[in-house]
Amino acid sequence: MGTEQQAPAEHPRVRRRGQGELEAQVLAALQAAPGPATAVWVQQHLGDGLAYTTVMTILSRLHAKKAVSRSRSGRSYVWRAASDTAGLAALRMRRVLDNEADRDAVLASFVSTLLPDDENLLRALLDSAVDDGS
Repeated sequence: MGTEQQAPAEHPRVRRRGQGELEAQVLAALQAAPGPATAVWVQQHLGDGLAYTTVMTILSRLHAKKAVSRSRSGRSYVWRAASDTAGLAALRMRRVLDNEADRDAVLASFVSTLLPDDENLLRALLDSAVDDGS
């Protein structure tokens, strides 16, 4: 018996993006905006047929994380990036740390897995923060 090949689907599946990837893309779109942007503007600039409700959900999540700000414009909101992608990653790391009961163990484990260059950078950043009085 020969192997049968499946006919290609009429509508190719759209690749699903993870929440973190979508958040980064929405944040990048807002950073590229010439000023405050509506959710529709973000949706159009992301392309890929992303639903308006998905864009609104991501914007709301980013707002809760303080990565974007919003203000009223008529009956809707306009949005601005309040953080960059590095700041968003830092917020995620902080949220993970805040949800752990043994912060010391989590930090110790994290530091023990750093590459030497990352460890040196972290030491320099911590020294700089101490010098600045932070």
